[in-house]
Amino acid sequence: MKDLIILQTCIPDYRKKLFTFLNEKYGEDFTLYGGADYFESTVKTDNSINFLNRVKNIYLFKRKGLFQTGMWRDILKARVVVLELNPRIISNWIILILRILLGKKTVLWGHAWPKNGERSLTDVIRGGMRQLGSQILVYTVSQKRELQIKMPHKNITCAPNAVFYKKEMVNNSDNDLIQNIIYVGRLTESKKPLFLVKAFNKVLGFLPTEAKLIIVGEGEEKQNLLNYINDNNLEGRVLVKGHIGSYEKLKSLYDTSLLSVSPGYIGLSVTQSFGFGVPMIVSKFEKHSPEIEAVKEGNNSVYFETDNVDSLADKILDFYNNRGYWLKQREQILDFCKENYSIEVMAEAFVSLNPKKI
Repeated sequence: MKDLIILQTCIPDYRKKLFTFLNEKYGEDFTLYGGADYFESTVKTDNSINFLNRVKNIYLFKRKGLFQTGMWRDILKARVVVLELNPRIISNWIILILRILLGKKTVLWGHAWPKNGERSLTDVIRGGMRQLGSQILVYTVSQKRELQIKMPHKNITCAPNAVFYKKEMVNNSDNDLIQNIIYVGRLTESKKPLFLVKAFNKVLGFLPTEAKLIIVGEGEEKQNLLNYINDNNLEGRVLVKGHIGSYEKLKSLYDTSLLSVSPGYIGLSVTQSFGFGVPMIVSKFEKHSPEIEAVKEGNNSVYFETDNVDSLADKILDFYNNRGYWLKQREQILDFCKENYSIEVMAEAFVSLNPKKI
């Protein structure tokens, strides 16, 4: 019988380090299960994870629902199972009920609330799933605090969303190289990368000639980006790199970046940016992911008025006008991220699920 099984819809490359840490910690007592891709089909499993056990993802209702197969025997026997806190995964409901009948511990891991927040109508369904879990793992301290108020008798733990080990969080000290702007994320309408390119174009004439905008990611907006870049003769100033999962390649890009930008809702890229000491410009009135908790205005970030291209352009220019201040902030930003958003900190919540491994 396995001590710990984690079942995921898919295992993207940014989760590899967490699961590698747990695999090394638990050894043969740990099993990781995951399918090929996510509800958003551009998010795919990292095929280099050699200890991953594949399951079959059967998407239903135009990819609004999911049923997984290929893990049932092990999942019902394991001492502790961690499932996604996602009501759209129909098989997870069945697993929860069966493991309750078997008297087994089942942990739900994910966002405390739906995208539309605590008062969303869909939280009734999510709340039903939360009640079935033996324990809940959320991504931020604030979500833990909020959910604990709503569920005072439930065991709720925080596993801060992280992408790097502490030793990988390093700051480039060669200030002469730090000239660029970077965006890392999916190229979708909700993430608004085209809006960022337009703001950059608007202020381009006021920036240093060596300053470039680096776009890292894939998605349906990519062609629109390329068309705009071509139509506005920005080929030498806006670089669309596609998806990059390599730590070394990402580090080399962040090493040259004065700032990063989240033109739409914020996600995991914020702790990635802070992990290299790079501050971020953030859209103020978005329905952000829980990682917004890491943002400290004036310390590691500044806000711009959502969907206001002039506001974003002005904030970009302000960063370059106050370059000295933000270069001095990089070490502090890095230390904050090491203390709160490392793989080691995130993994503690999973290791504590099995007292034998502490």
